[in-house]
Amino acid sequence: MKLIVLNLPRDFSEDALAKLFKAHGNIKACDLVLDEKTGKSKGFGFVEMALEHEAEIAIKELHGSTLNKKKIRVKAAN
Repeated sequence: MKLIVLNLPRDFSEDALAKLFKAHGNIKACDLVLDEKTGKSKGFGFVEMALEHEAEIAIKELHGSTLNKKKIRVKAAN
């Protein structure tokens, strides 16, 4: 199941994003969206979880949680 993660801190790395979700299950892919000109995070990314029930647990546990004073949003990607 592919998830979108919104409102990430701009200094958050792809490795940190993967680590955050690995605590809730196996991930198949992790992509942080970067600005083409600056190479810095645009504040959102995608995580693909191996199993749907693990993705649902990650949504439940991480949606609304706080990272570096920013409340992140996690939901299924369309």
